[in-house]
Amino acid sequence: MNAIQAVETAHLKEDAENFRIGDTVKVHFRIVEGKTERTQIYEGLVIALKNSGLRRTVTVRKLSYGVGVERIFPVHSPRVQQIELVRRGRVRRAKLYYIRNRIGKAAKVRELVRKKER
Repeated sequence: MNAIQAVETAHLKEDAENFRIGDTVKVHFRIVEGKTERTQIYEGLVIALKNSGLRRTVTVRKLSYGVGVERIFPVHSPRVQQIELVRRGRVRRAKLYYIRNRIGKAAKVRELVRKKER
């Protein structure tokens, strides 16, 4: 293992990647306003995952007052405290960019229902 990989593995979060494309997540991230810090929660649909390792990013899309808003979060950033899974989505694509062109019920992602094992 080279020096770059050694430094990167030290900064990786263990429980960071418990979600997939199509899932609805809540991203808890810290915002610094002057001298105060607060945690803001951004809830939306995961439409893309890019890169790997320390550079991994997630694109989350939500509707805010009828307007689609997307935000890209670095998964292993110290500002991102936690990514909480709200519901699993059933999709057949690696990237959900087509959701940008959908309106209303057409923009919904079906929920993944897992059958209980006996």
